[in-house]
Amino acid sequence: MRQGRARWLTGLAIVAGMAISALPSHAKETSEPVKITSFSGAYLAARIAEGDNDLDSAIAYYKQALAFAPGDTALQQSLMLSLIAQGRFEESLVYADKLKEVPDVERFSRMALAVDSFHKKDFTKAQYWLKLSLESDLDRLLSGVMSGWAMEGAGEASGAMAFIDKLQGPDWFGLFKSYHRALIADVAGPPEKADQIYAATLADTAAGGAAPETWMRNAQAYASFLSRRGDKAKALSVLDQAEAFAPGKLEITTLRDRINKGDKIEPLVAGPSEGASEILLDLATALNRGGGEPFVRLYLQYALALKPNSDAALVQLAAVAEQLKDGEGAIALYRRIPNSSPLKELSDLQLGLNLADLDRHEEAIAHLKAFVDKHPDDMRGYLALGGVYSSKEDFRSAANLYDKAVEVLKTPTSANWNIFYQRGISYERLKEWPKAEPNFRKALELLPDQPQVLNYLGYSWVDMNMNLKEGLAMIQKAVDLRPSDGYIVDSLGWAYFRLGRFDDAVREMERAVSLKPEDPVLNDHLGDAYWRVGRKLEATFQWNQARDLKPDPDVLAAVQQKLLKGLPPIESNTAQETPKVKPEPTPAPKG
Repeated sequence: MRQGRARWLTGLAIVAGMAISALPSHAKETSEPVKITSFSGAYLAARIAEGDNDLDSAIAYYKQALAFAPGDTALQQSLMLSLIAQGRFEESLVYADKLKEVPDVERFSRMALAVDSFHKKDFTKAQYWLKLSLESDLDRLLSGVMSGWAMEGAGEASGAMAFIDKLQGPDWFGLFKSYHRALIADVAGPPEKADQIYAATLADTAAGGAAPETWMRNAQAYASFLSRRGDKAKALSVLDQAEAFAPGKLEITTLRDRINKGDKIEPLVAGPSEGASEILLDLATALNRGGGEPFVRLYLQYALALKPNSDAALVQLAAVAEQLKDGEGAIALYRRIPNSSPLKELSDLQLGLNLADLDRHEEAIAHLKAFVDKHPDDMRGYLALGGVYSSKEDFRSAANLYDKAVEVLKTPTSANWNIFYQRGISYERLKEWPKAEPNFRKALELLPDQPQVLNYLGYSWVDMNMNLKEGLAMIQKAVDLRPSDGYIVDSLGWAYFRLGRFDDAVREMERAVSLKPEDPVLNDHLGDAYWRVGRKLEATFQWNQARDLKPDPDVLAAVQQKLLKGLPPIESNTAQETPKVKPEPTPAPKG
C-alpha cells in the first residue's frame, strides 16, 4: 500500500541516517501585513498569523495592536515571545525589560535578560536575572545550571560545580547536572575532576536512555577532552561506546576521523556563554518529541543567541520548523550550517527533501545531483535524489540513478539493502519485473527480515498470481515484524482479498484502518471487503469515508464509481475491482 509523497520523503530521511524526526511540508503563504485601524482587528490578525506560524506578520500586527494599548502586558508578552521565536532576539529585550517583574512570563523575560548579560560578560547580573519567583522542575534545572555557568564566568568554578550538584529535583536531573559539572571542570580545571565526572556520566547509560542526545554530547565532549590531553586510545574507546549506544551519529564519526588524523580538537564548550547555550540545547532536544514545538523553539533561539554558530541548535530548529509545517524556514536554517560542520552533509540532504516537498522539484534535483557528484560514495545522496524522482513518478531516472549507486557499491553490506529495494521498486513501477525481482531478493539477502521488502515482494507475487504460498507467508512475516504498521497490515488484507478469502480480508483490513484511520486507500479497501461479504451498508460508509479523506485522483474516481454502482459480480476479474495500489514503498528505519 502506497503512502503519500511527504511520508515517503520523511521515511527516506530516516533511512538515509538523518536523526531528524521531521516532516518536510509545504510553505505557508504569506503576504505583507496590512494597516489595521482598530485594536480588536490588529489583535485578531496577530493571533491568526501566530496560529498559522507566520511570525513576521504576527509581530507586525502585535505592534499595531500595542499602538492602541501600549500598556497591555499580555500583548507585550505575546510580542516578546514571537520576536524570540523568530530569532529577533535584540528586538525582544525592550519588552523583556518591561515584563521582568511579571511572574507569569518571567521565565522567558528574565531568561532573555540573562542571555543578554552573558553576552555582556556581566555574570553577576546574569545570576540576578536567573532568580525566578515561580519555578517548575524544568525552570529550576535550567536556571540552576545557567547560574552555575555564570558563577564559572565570574571565576568561581568550584563553587559553580557544587551549586549545580546541590540542585534539588527529580531523578532525571542527574544526567544534566553531571554533564555540566564535567564541562565546567573541563573549562576551568582541575582536569582530573573533569575526567572523573565525564567517565561517571558516560557509565550512566540508563539515564542516557531517557535523554540520549545529552548522553551522546557527553561522550563527544569527553572524547574531545581526552584527545586534547593526548590520550588518543581512550578517546577512541569512548567513541566506541557512543557508537554502540547510538550507531551512525555523524558527529561521532567525524570526531573519530579527526582524532585518527591527529587534528587539533577544540572543546565542545569553551566558556560560560557556550555552557549556557549547551544546557538550553540539551533541554530543548530532550523536550522535542512532538507536541511542544513552540516551547522548544524558544529555548533553541535562546541557545542560538548565546552561540550563533551552533550547528546542533540550527539543525534542531530546522527540525522544529518542519514539524510546524514551515518548509521555507527549515531551508533557511539548513543553509546557515557552516561548511566545517559534521552536520553539513545531513543538512544538505534534508534541504533537498524540503525543496522537493515544496514542489520545487527542479531545485531539489539540481541540489541533490550536486551532492551526489560531490559525495559519490555516500548512499544517502542516491536515496534522497531517488526519492525525489520517485515522488515525481520519474521511475526511469530513479532506476538509472540506483544502477549507478550499485556500480559504486561494488561489495554491498547489510547497510545497503535499501539501494536494492528502491531499485526494485523503480523497475517494478516501470513494469520490468525481471529486473525488479532480483533486486528485492538481493535486499532480503542483505537483510533477511526487512519487513518493507518482505511486504513488497510478497504482495507483488500475490498480485501477479505467482508464488502465492511463499508470497502470503512473506506478507504475514512482515506483519509479525511490524504489527502496528497499518500499511503492511493492509497489504495482508488485500492479499487475502485478491485470493478470494474475504472474511480474512475483512479482519485484517479492519485492523489496518484502526491503525491508520486517516488513510483514504485503507478505508477504500475495507469498503471493498465489506461489500464482498455482504455488508453493503458498511461498505458504502467506508467508501464515503475514503472519498472525504481526499484521496489521489485515480483512487477518488474509483471510489465515486463504487458509490454509484458497487462492485461488479464476483464472477468478474477481481484483479480489476479497484485501482492496483502497490505495497508501501517507504524505506523503513534501520533495525
